[in-house]
Amino acid sequence: MLIGIPREPAALVSATPDTVGKLIKLGYDVAVESGAGEAASFPDTHYRDAGARIVGGEEVWAADIITTLDAPSPVQRQALAPGATLISRLAPGRNEDLVAEFAARNVTAVAMDAVPRISRAQSMDVLSSQANIAGYRAVIEAAAAFGRLFTGQVTAAGKVPPAVVYVIGAGVAGLAAIGTANSMGAIVKATDLRPETAEQVESMGAEFVPIPAATEQSEDGYAKEMTADQAQAAAQLYAEQSAQADIVITTANIPGRTSPILLTAEDVANMKPGSVIVDMAAANGGNCELTVPEEVVVTANGVTIIGYTDLSGRLPAQASQLYGQNIVNLLKLMTPGKDGTLAFDLEDEIVRGITVTRAAAEKSAAEVLWPPPAVKVSASPATAPAEASASAVNEPAPEAPSSGAWKWIAGLLGAALVLASPMQVAGEYMLLLLAVVVGFYVITAVTHKLHTPLMSETNAISGIVVVGAILQVGSSNLLVAGLAFAAIVVASINIFGGFAVTGRMLRMFDGGKD
Repeated sequence: MLIGIPREPAALVSATPDTVGKLIKLGYDVAVESGAGEAASFPDTHYRDAGARIVGGEEVWAADIITTLDAPSPVQRQALAPGATLISRLAPGRNEDLVAEFAARNVTAVAMDAVPRISRAQSMDVLSSQANIAGYRAVIEAAAAFGRLFTGQVTAAGKVPPAVVYVIGAGVAGLAAIGTANSMGAIVKATDLRPETAEQVESMGAEFVPIPAATEQSEDGYAKEMTADQAQAAAQLYAEQSAQADIVITTANIPGRTSPILLTAEDVANMKPGSVIVDMAAANGGNCELTVPEEVVVTANGVTIIGYTDLSGRLPAQASQLYGQNIVNLLKLMTPGKDGTLAFDLEDEIVRGITVTRAAAEKSAAEVLWPPPAVKVSASPATAPAEASASAVNEPAPEAPSSGAWKWIAGLLGAALVLASPMQVAGEYMLLLLAVVVGFYVITAVTHKLHTPLMSETNAISGIVVVGAILQVGSSNLLVAGLAFAAIVVASINIFGGFAVTGRMLRMFDGGKD
């Protein structure tokens, strides 16, 4: 199948030379519209070297699969052939007319911004990858508008206090902003509706400011809607903290919904002159009452409000690479045979969650599959699903062949050897038995999820058994010699099995070629 990469109205592009090469390895042919990557510093020659064909716009839109950043324009949608597949950020929850149009044109529409928030889908989550870049860029934009140092300094001319940055929301974008501001020397504070994010915020070097009546995470991965009391407590906290801060960055942006107002005009009026607000939810209406999308507004009291809707697009090379890699990861899932043929397995919760419409070969209209069934997720599940432990690799982690029966056998043989030994060393054997008891309780206290990596290394302790057994294998006492020989065999199996598992695990996580 042919994948078309059109030229975008923005600086970003849906595939880079690097990701084009990976698509070709999956068996696809790739056609790139001339000049598609120029604004992101990817010239046509780089795409050609990666194996793509450089074509005109008409040929790109005639491809079997078209990848774009956002929903194409009406003219471009008219160029989509019936049965074609469009992979893009479509915001289907807010664009019912667009969904109906794709269905009427018998087009398969895949919404990259609808990837469910589950561990297995993290590598395909464009919202997270772009939010990470946007959070970094938000701090850069704030620093440029602030016009003062972020870090504190003590000079011969006097002391300069550090800037105070307040981040509302500790999701991907918020954490990226926290890390960037902290690295620039600012005093960083952050608030989130979910109390469990406090540890993440503090690990980034910021102070977590809790809401007195915080809510919890919902089953779709986002914070639950607040009650009236919670909303009032949160509004009061936002007003107090923004009045003390030099920089305020708001990140409350839930796909498919209008962004909530977190800072009112009164809150802005109480902020210090020269303060800066970066509203990262400007595309969906904004978190600040005075935000104007795509504009920078300066209020009467000297507060600058930045309402850019394309913060990640201001770093086009990296944003394009991450977006393109998200698509590669999705197509890896949907191309199990690596034969260049797209397979829609609607039993897969990821594929089902992002498929908005599905083209039908024998019908004139596509089947509408939006909205998808709800996918339940948990921020801290009690027991991880079996596939979560192997979400970063295709091969499941092997079980340690020495993690169970061999240890008990070795322990019993060691105990028998103790009983058959001279009484002169009874004190030393007593210490050994105590060590065995302590070791048993230490190991059994470790969660079973960690037994394979833990046991594969600690099996080396069995080397002590081997050394002791070797010293006793030449004993004149046949029982001692026999037990010593058996201990050597069992402990050796334990050791070699443990290191074999360790080696296999290291090969699994040493990074793939693609």
